[in-house]
Amino acid sequence: MTSPVGLHRVVQPTGVLPQAAWRLDTSAAIAPNEVRIRVQRLNLDAASFRQLSEKHGGDGDAVRAEVLEIIATRGKMQNPVTGSGGMLIGTVEESGRRSPLGLKPGQRVASLVSLTLTPLVVTDGLARWDGRSEQVPCDGWAILFARSIAAVLPDDEDPQLSLAVLDVCGAPALTARVVSRHVEDRRRVGDPTPVRVAVIGGAGKSGSLSLAAARRAGAARTVGVVPVAAERDALTAAGLASVVALADARDPVGLSTAVTTALGAPADVTVVCVDVPGCEHGAVLATADGGTVIFFSMATSFSAAALGAEGLAADVTMLVGNGYVPGHAELALGLLRAEPGVRQLFAARIAAD
Repeated sequence: MTSPVGLHRVVQPTGVLPQAAWRLDTSAAIAPNEVRIRVQRLNLDAASFRQLSEKHGGDGDAVRAEVLEIIATRGKMQNPVTGSGGMLIGTVEESGRRSPLGLKPGQRVASLVSLTLTPLVVTDGLARWDGRSEQVPCDGWAILFARSIAAVLPDDEDPQLSLAVLDVCGAPALTARVVSRHVEDRRRVGDPTPVRVAVIGGAGKSGSLSLAAARRAGAARTVGVVPVAAERDALTAAGLASVVALADARDPVGLSTAVTTALGAPADVTVVCVDVPGCEHGAVLATADGGTVIFFSMATSFSAAALGAEGLAADVTMLVGNGYVPGHAELALGLLRAEPGVRQLFAARIAAD
């Protein structure tokens, strides 16, 4: 019997979900509720790519070799250190007669579920990838389950650009939801205090989209925090934040001071989008009592976040950005089309890669 969440594809160990499995069955033959995708490009999770690149000292050949080894060994792309994967774009080859995804052969799609639970085979040795960027041109196939999520790619956008946006589309959607709730809560009780939002890593993919989403959701003042002057200048030019601040997110006091100075008070909502560990305490310290911290980075230590909040006696709600919010793909692509600053930052990132 085929499982809607892919239990029948788990090879080792049995009895766990595909994401927790060490190895998946990558057979090209699909079950009636599955879809096979001819893969054209992977987008590695930022934390995973950083870890691999740092491990190999920027040696692209070594990074490529390890990614190939992971996929061949595990039947999926799941970095054993970070636990994260990424997503893919490709063309629908075959759709099972009982698949609820509504996909048809020939459609170009992006998977909106992680590569950590997606059966994946690479057949070209990643020969067109130099191992030095998150986006990985490739050939092969992948399997989507009945409970998977995929979006048909828009015809009017560069597929690379769409992939980069859809890779992080959960971030702006959850940011918008949380900011809207804070705005509505204050409106309900007649509190005129403006809602303030800090986005740590504001010049990155998820960060820039989150800044745009926060502003549209009613944030009165936003700060984008970045670590270097080049990112400060790029984010300032994009015009997505009320103010841009320089700070090392791993320095709790420095980060908190930068956010409070920029906003005139601690943030009501802090969104963590950086791909390095050690940013949990600073994010908590930068957030007002009664506020919310959203962790989108796969480099986050959630035990450090919880224990840090306890140790700081911080009355904050902490949320894990799980990558899925209903309508997240449409919202993110809408921001790309409506916000020139978002497009500007994404285009520059793709050009640099």
